[in-house]
Amino acid sequence: MSVLLAFKLALVPAFLAALTVAGRVWGPSVAGWLAGLPVVAGPIVLLLALERSPAFAALASAASIAAIAASEAFNFVYAWTCRRVAWPTALVAGMAGWAGVAALLTRLPHGLGWALMVACAAVAVSQGGLPRVSGHLPAARLRLGDLIARMLAGAVLTLAVTTLSTSMGATWSGLLSVFPLLGSVLAVSAQRAHGADFVALLVRGMVIGRASFAAFFAVTAMLLPRYGVWISFAIACAVSVIVQGATRRMIGGRRTLRAARAVAGELAGQRSAD
Repeated sequence: MSVLLAFKLALVPAFLAALTVAGRVWGPSVAGWLAGLPVVAGPIVLLLALERSPAFAALASAASIAAIAASEAFNFVYAWTCRRVAWPTALVAGMAGWAGVAALLTRLPHGLGWALMVACAAVAVSQGGLPRVSGHLPAARLRLGDLIARMLAGAVLTLAVTTLSTSMGATWSGLLSVFPLLGSVLAVSAQRAHGADFVALLVRGMVIGRASFAAFFAVTAMLLPRYGVWISFAIACAVSVIVQGATRRMIGGRRTLRAARAVAGELAGQRSAD
């Protein structure tokens, strides 16, 4: 288990660094969309399957899908609060939103079908109610110290969430696996470096990325009790990647790629001029 945990402690900071680069090159919507991949929750549920049982992990997988509602509550509250207050207050408000919805989910019926309905309703509300942003957002320079701080915060939060989630029941294990680890680190650093509008676009991209996340855990919830750990997770990874690719059009498709090439060309030109 220590090898898998060490892998995840290295994976999450590396993924945060990759998302930072994606936000710089392609914009906040693409960074948020990529953040929807189950990079944090997937390894946590894999740990649960190996340490507890596939059946336990299947229950946690269903709870992970329902927990999308709690993560959307964090995004929604933070995106609106950060438009008026500094990041510490916005972070506290967002975490309060997450905790309130997570506690409510423990009192609601369990099961994959119910979890999917709750997640779809939360995504619909969040997508319709998040702040609207129009116009071009200029890219801000990110200092190396800020990037290192993001990566360290990701590693610390990963260790804390993993420790808690593997010592609780299936429902809370699933809910904690979807704790807004990436979302909180990205939202705070985005507000500090780029402003509230950047945060709004970032969390809108996360809403779109929820599809691949839900697909991953729907597969593990259905297959784990019957087919075991490795086959179930291999199929879930494949399905998640396919769904992630299918949702690319929702964040701009070809326009996003053209913008990326333009930005890359501009950066290359700046380097050559230097």
